[in-house]
Amino acid sequence: MFTKNALANHNNLLRKKIYQLICCLVVSASIFSCKTKHDVLYFQNSTNLEQIAATKSFTPVFKIDDILSIVVSASDMEAARPFNLGTSTAITSAEGASSTAGTSASDPSYLIGTDGSIDFPVIGKLKVSGLTRVEVKEVLKEKLKIYIKNPVVTVRLKNFKITVIGEVNGPGSYSIPNERITIIEALGLARDMTIKGNRTNVVVIREIDGVSTYYRVDLTAKTIFESPVYYLAQNDVIYVEPNESQIKNAGSNPNVLAIVLSVLGIALSVANLIIVADR
Repeated sequence: MFTKNALANHNNLLRKKIYQLICCLVVSASIFSCKTKHDVLYFQNSTNLEQIAATKSFTPVFKIDDILSIVVSASDMEAARPFNLGTSTAITSAEGASSTAGTSASDPSYLIGTDGSIDFPVIGKLKVSGLTRVEVKEVLKEKLKIYIKNPVVTVRLKNFKITVIGEVNGPGSYSIPNERITIIEALGLARDMTIKGNRTNVVVIREIDGVSTYYRVDLTAKTIFESPVYYLAQNDVIYVEPNESQIKNAGSNPNVLAIVLSVLGIALSVANLIIVADR
């Protein structure tokens, strides 16, 4: 039998052990649920009214399989009509199969073939792969001057799209109506990253001359504005990786936090019973 003093010492020691257990459980729960602001804030260390120029400006160039809308106009629209015919452009795929790109007279479109050219009415084959929109306009204007006085050429890329996948709220492919979008705007289209996304190591995959090139950027640093992928190119893919805690949790029991909290509740109940019994 315990004496009264021995029982009191025993209970005090038991309370101390339970208190230590509770502290450990609280710390464990905090590790599972807490993140610091440095993990989630964008553009850290930027100051008020600080001006940062995006030094890596980007002008997209046309690539194989791009679809161009080209409209020719002039003061004499009848003279320009033959250059706006809705002809089809024959395309040969990598497997050797032929296909055609349908067009309309109101908005004639041209698919860039595997040889990097389009088949333009009257003019014929025209190499446009590797050229910018402005360059294609100038090339066409020079060739059209033979047939039309003061031609006006409008060129637009019709299939500019980017893809955002991974830890974002709205993954998917997005069509871009113009030829200029930043990585920040692309993430905005995807309704931003989830809290589980790794903001310090976002991957941008860009195809250059048939080769996939990988860029990694840190969105928590203001140096993002100087990145070569701050402005995106057509068909760029943005992949937001899960952060470290999410990767660790992926292989563990998803109910770990719930278990920790349950044990914490039991420990508190036991401690309360001991205190009541001691009285």
